[in-house]
This record gives sequence, C-alpha cells and structure tokens, in this order.
Amino acid sequence: MAMTDPLGDMLTRIRNGQQAKKDSVLSPASKLRANVLEVLQREGYIRGYSEDSSGKHPALRIELKYFEGEPAIKHVARVSKPGRRIYSGSKELPTVRNGLGITIVSTPRGVLSDAEARTHNVGGEVLAEVF
Repeated sequence: MAMTDPLGDMLTRIRNGQQAKKDSVLSPASKLRANVLEVLQREGYIRGYSEDSSGKHPALRIELKYFEGEPAIKHVARVSKPGRRIYSGSKELPTVRNGLGITIVSTPRGVLSDAEARTHNVGGEVLAEVF
C-alpha cells in the first residue's frame, strides 16, 4: 500500500525510536526528508543522519540525541497534513513554546527553521513543530 504522508511517517519513527531509547532509526530516503533532517541537525535535535544503501531501497539512518538520559526531542508533530495544508507568511510564522522550539517550514529557499525563514523574510508551508 502506498504511503500517504512520508514526512509524518519519518517523524513518527523518530518519536517511537526515542521512546524506545534507540541509538538510531531507519527511514526511507527522499530529498524532503533529508532536508528536514538537515534542519533538525542544525538546530541540535538529532546527532546526525547518513545515507544507508545496504538494503534493497535507499534509506536514511537517523542518529538520535539524548541529554542526561532524556530525549532531545520532547514533542514532534506534523502541522501541514496531506488532507489540510497549512501555509504562513514570514510575519505570521508560529512560534513554539515562546521560541524554545522550532517550526520547520518549506520555503522557496528550501526547508528552513522558523527563525531562518524570518531572517530571509520568506514564508511557506509549515511542515512540523519540534521542541
């Protein structure tokens, strides 16, 4: 069966992997997923990610991050879903926990965090929120 929300699937794999205290999780590879992981790595929510081509299909190995035994990501949620897309201008980008978290936004300049999108003065589709 075809997957209707690949990005939501990857975020769920990260959430489940951290609840199970895994070191890393695997997710099927795509450019959008890699760009979202790049933002998560830049912001310090994951240790890193790498391309894993050992299986039949290319995959991304996501190295999860913990701080004093607790997951670095307390909450991750998909905002814009396939059934209802959410768009926001640069001035109306939502803040998460008064700036303690980030919003991941797909913009014409690529996938950015909300702070980066504000500095570049671009808006776009609000993909996910993380704190």
